[in-house]
Amino acid sequence: MSGMKATGEKNMMFFSGRAYPELAEEIAANLGIEMTPTRLHDFANGEIYARYLESVRGCDAFVIQSHTAPINQWIMEQLIMVDALKRASAKRITVIMPFFGYARQDKKGRGREPITARLMADLFKTAGADRLMSVDLHTSQIQGFFDGPVDHLFAMPVLASYLRDKLDPEQTTVVSPDTGRVRLAERWADTLNTPVAFIHKRRDLDVANQVKVHEVVGRVRGRTCVLIDDMIDTAGTITKAAEALYEQGATNVLVAATHAVFSSPAVDRLKNSRISEVVVTNSLPLTEDKRFDKLTVLSIAPLIARAITEVFSDGSVTSLFEGDS
Repeated sequence: MSGMKATGEKNMMFFSGRAYPELAEEIAANLGIEMTPTRLHDFANGEIYARYLESVRGCDAFVIQSHTAPINQWIMEQLIMVDALKRASAKRITVIMPFFGYARQDKKGRGREPITARLMADLFKTAGADRLMSVDLHTSQIQGFFDGPVDHLFAMPVLASYLRDKLDPEQTTVVSPDTGRVRLAERWADTLNTPVAFIHKRRDLDVANQVKVHEVVGRVRGRTCVLIDDMIDTAGTITKAAEALYEQGATNVLVAATHAVFSSPAVDRLKNSRISEVVVTNSLPLTEDKRFDKLTVLSIAPLIARAITEVFSDGSVTSLFEGDS
């Protein structure tokens, strides 16, 4: 039997979609359990079939899927897996999405736009999810879109502990690439014991993924700058921000981000930039073509495994981060 028992014979079972089995296997190894065997395949027209090869009745189910490209296929697969668990009488279903797909569409910027992040929460609730678990949500209010518990995990302790060994706080400034990340930058600065700077920028609303960088606010001249963000998609924002920092006299620029989305042309932009190191987590799969010399990938599998253990044992997920609040 795959699974883990707790008091009162609670039974944990762990399931993974097909988007990124390597992360799921690493989490299962950290938990000391095996993933429940699942049959998943596509029909000729692209419809997805799911069936569990063991009984899941009464179990505490954790179902993980990375929302990576092709993102809609993998979200749909996870929804179908949740529906199958609910109909097979799983007692509680926790949906783990290390990267929350559609998180950037969390409000209406202009009229006649959707709020797709809310739709995502509704879809998982309807499918049968009892709780959600995600890492570094694009904005914290997404937690309120889901009618149930949301475990919001932070990768900062993993990223910051790696950087702390490399940096001299006396010579380092944490930089937010825009005003929206200043709060996150402040938490980073508290952890690394450095000052904060930010870059004032404006987006061009009519051109997707286009950013116009403006001035740097804060002390960066002669310093090592750590640019932080929740995700790197096409890397336009982060590479322009790095250029702005070098123009203002920064001696070195590193980047730390949780989610390496790395849509084209991100890898080329980062490779050809003056950024000295890009530190990310393995929340999303990174194929060989997305890896490059100055990329460092840190694992969040132990963090997710600890959070699963806390949820399963009715412990406190918050306690994992209390030193970093």
